Amino acid sequence: MNKINNEKFVRTVISFSAAVGIFSAAHAGVPLNNLQGAGGIAFNPLAYTAGRPWDGADGGDSTNEVEHSSLNGIVSRPQFGAWYVNLNDADINWGAFGAAFTVANRLEISAGYELVNARKYGDRSINKYNLGAKLRLLDENAFDTSWVPAIAVGGIYKYTDSRTVDALKLDNDGFDAYVVASKLITQTPWPVLLSAGLLYTDEVVNGVVGHNDYDLVAFGNIDVLPASNVAIGLEYKQGARVGDGIRNHDYYDGHVAWFVNDNLTLVAAYVQTGDKDKFYRHGSAKNLGVGSGLVFSIQYQF
Repeated sequence: MNKINNEKFVRTVISFSAAVGIFSAAHAGVPLNNLQGAGGIAFNPLAYTAGRPWDGADGGDSTNEVEHSSLNGIVSRPQFGAWYVNLNDADINWGAFGAAFTVANRLEISAGYELVNARKYGDRSINKYNLGAKLRLLDENAFDTSWVPAIAVGGIYKYTDSRTVDALKLDNDGFDAYVVASKLITQTPWPVLLSAGLLYTDEVVNGVVGHNDYDLVAFGNIDVLPASNVAIGLEYKQGARVGDGIRNHDYYDGHVAWFVNDNLTLVAAYVQTGDKDKFYRHGSAKNLGVGSGLVFSIQYQF
């Protein structure tokens, strides 16, 4: 999205960036910092870049905006997100912390840290580190249209210290590449945010367990905004087949986001990642699943 459209989207959506003038401007916007720190929802990235501009983001010329006006167009305000995933039936607790900002209103830079406790599978403390970049190639509603989606390409470098890396003869690190298109549809009774993309990845359990061979998979999101400060949505991520009989299960989640105010967003979700009993079935990781459970997130945009 261009700068003007990005500001409108921020004021409209729950944790995504949207652009409808009929909604209040007092809500946080998209994208969220996802589990890996990149601008998106929970698992998937969006085509929108993270971070609001310094000047005029709050609808006025405050002292703070004047002081930081020299940063406008160069670097955005930063934003942060924290996630807690309780995969109770698999006895896995998963915490994630991410931060992101955008350079030249075009290039997003993100970083994330994940801490996973999977003691049932021999890993009491898995540390995972993520470093990402996303380039928005096309702004939403480009060419004076109302139907062109925002389009972006990106990549994430991941490193994990999971003990399962050695057990399954996997690599500690890997690199994901993706292309994604996102569009806010305003002609419906309630605004709808649609997003879809392709991911080229070698990850095992989102990269937490390790990395192996590459596969091309699809992902997508749909969110409906029944009110200016609430979004309800579904997310899907296809499981990658990464060689040696390892197939990640498809991921699904249903979520509700509440834009508390101009800075704060709260998210609650239920996630399904596949049958936990297939993790080590017959000594392999075929149809790899790590169970289901509740997800909570706090997002803060400056």
